[in-house]
Amino acid sequence: MRLSWAWLSSPVGWAGNGVAILFHEGSTIVVVLNALRLVAYQKNLFSEEGMMDTLTLTHISGIVAVIGALLYAIGDVLLLAPNVGPIRDSAVIRVDLKTYPKLQRRAKLFETMALLTWPRLAWGGLLGVFGTPLTLAGIWLVYYGLHPAGGWAALPPVLLFAALNGIGAFIHGSFIYLGENVQLLNNVNEDTRPLIIGVLLRQLSVMQISYIVLFAGAILGSIWFSVAVVIGGTRFPIWMAAVNPLTMTLVWLALKKILPLAITDRTEGAGFNIAYMVFFALMTATLW
Repeated sequence: MRLSWAWLSSPVGWAGNGVAILFHEGSTIVVVLNALRLVAYQKNLFSEEGMMDTLTLTHISGIVAVIGALLYAIGDVLLLAPNVGPIRDSAVIRVDLKTYPKLQRRAKLFETMALLTWPRLAWGGLLGVFGTPLTLAGIWLVYYGLHPAGGWAALPPVLLFAALNGIGAFIHGSFIYLGENVQLLNNVNEDTRPLIIGVLLRQLSVMQISYIVLFAGAILGSIWFSVAVVIGGTRFPIWMAAVNPLTMTLVWLALKKILPLAITDRTEGAGFNIAYMVFFALMTATLW
């Protein structure tokens, strides 16, 4: 419903893009908060019938969240790991990026985008979008684990991580259009290229702002999560204070320096979502 409202209202003039985005992302948070009411039900699903003795709601949420993070990571690999999977033959950027300093700083990214086939580019973006609803289950785990310590402990990281979900989906989807425009550079004449380059620069600016907000929110949410666990009163053991998206990303960056090239090449660009996958898996294990 919220997607339909945003799609329909903005084009016909009922609301500007800013208002439509506000309603869309705001409704995501409302849906998350509404789902958190499930915490009030402490009995296992279908317990009266003796079903789901081991796979409780918490366990299923953790499994679903790990699958969602895995989809994100696979999307990252499709988009950013040129040494894995199908690529276009002899796809190079026939534009001297040195004449465009702002583009030159992203030369490696553009070279990768130029190599991607259309199915790979499309699915790389879409897997992140499709994985977003699944990772919301992991945010429910954060709330469930922190809630006994009080609302001050649970609500801030939950709201931060929920907002980041929407931003992550936006970034993944944006790579589709970024890649299309990079490949378009080779198929237009000299007079048209400045127009495409202008579009690319604006796209990069929007994506950079989104990345800044994404990483800032992940850092703040991670710190809040760890502080709440250290203070105590949560369902998590004290060692879980060392496990959050920030610390797991740092661990992954350290491991990349010693892992074989065959592994790092096949996981290029996926470190952030691998960190989330480990975070969701360890939360699930501690709440099992």
